[in-house]
Amino acid sequence: MKSRKLRRTRSRATIITAAAASAIAGAALLPNWSAGASTTAEPEVDARTKATFQRLADAVFTDRTNALVDRPGRKKAATDGFSGRVALSSGAARTEGKAVDRLDDRRERLARHGEKYSAANTTVALNRTRVNGRKAVVTVTETTTLTYKKVRGDEPKTTGFQADHQLTFEADRRGNWRLTGIREAGDDQLAVNQPAQPEVDPAPAPTASAPSPSPSASASTSAGAATTTPSSPRAAITRPAPAAPKDLTGGAYDYRAMAAYADKYWRDYNPEYPSFDGQGAGGDCTNFVSQALKAGGWKHVPGYVYDYTRWFGNSSIQSHSFIGVNEWSWFALNSERATSLANVYQMDVGDVLQVDFDRNGSKDHTMIVTHRSAQGVPYLSYHSTNTHRRSVASIIASYPNAAYYAYRT
Repeated sequence: MKSRKLRRTRSRATIITAAAASAIAGAALLPNWSAGASTTAEPEVDARTKATFQRLADAVFTDRTNALVDRPGRKKAATDGFSGRVALSSGAARTEGKAVDRLDDRRERLARHGEKYSAANTTVALNRTRVNGRKAVVTVTETTTLTYKKVRGDEPKTTGFQADHQLTFEADRRGNWRLTGIREAGDDQLAVNQPAQPEVDPAPAPTASAPSPSPSASASTSAGAATTTPSSPRAAITRPAPAAPKDLTGGAYDYRAMAAYADKYWRDYNPEYPSFDGQGAGGDCTNFVSQALKAGGWKHVPGYVYDYTRWFGNSSIQSHSFIGVNEWSWFALNSERATSLANVYQMDVGDVLQVDFDRNGSKDHTMIVTHRSAQGVPYLSYHSTNTHRRSVASIIASYPNAAYYAYRT
């Protein structure tokens, strides 16, 4: 995240558990509408209506996910089965049609990068429904798993993610509810089936307000002047990449422990740390990566929270370099705990990838490699959106115009 507002949020695991219970309870009360009923009173949103909201949301995100699966022809849209009291509005139907078309294009780009999916499963849990007159705002949690097709033969079994969405329904005078809008809740903008480009914040001007370098700061600009905000060169995204072998054993850090930590907490957040999910500008992504690095042996460097040559984080306090995207990069290069890699395909387990989506010079997102295939494809895990083992090829196919920064840790 770029925002440094420190505030504890609810555990994602608690929200998901409650949401799942809500969905199960609602699914048992499927609607039995009497078609054509007319009313001028404000429509009631009872358990049956909520259950149908949940089922329509499930259908929408199922259609998006299915567009990524490699199969002959397009599968019949799940949303086609909705009409009557709860359905897509005509505008939302057009929007979702365009979204599926964009995801069809993404599937083709993925195939050119050597990646395909053979199957998918999407479920949606209802979290909350807020009604104000003829408008209902529904928040849901999507859980999606995609099965990798064995194109090269060394792919992991699956990739998965969880994302929160906010859906807006509006009712007409007859009491018919129409889905009119969908947006990502909080910072959940990086799902593989998310058709839109992520929103980004304007680039900051860090050097104007950065503290003076401490005596231990060793990074330099190309001109040789000391700085606490060193620049990292962009990494190439082409294959094959020059060899850059990494020794995973016997060094100062336990890279497999970093991956194991990320595998454990990619979805169920560690309660020993605050969560920054939903707080804007990347959310919990860098906080999560820092936790994984710490689990693998990165030690605290205590000091002033704004000093980018310091790095520390626990349940009560975190340095900006622990939770901020750009600040992490400055610390990692200053401390020489990380060096820049020339190509994203050189990354191995425990290495870090950052992305500048709009290429404005300010990095927007941080991820950590938790798996590398035998043929050299890194797979990344990250928060906001909570994602497990998404290939770097998938990231590039989704954001082909972004700038990428790869780090050897």
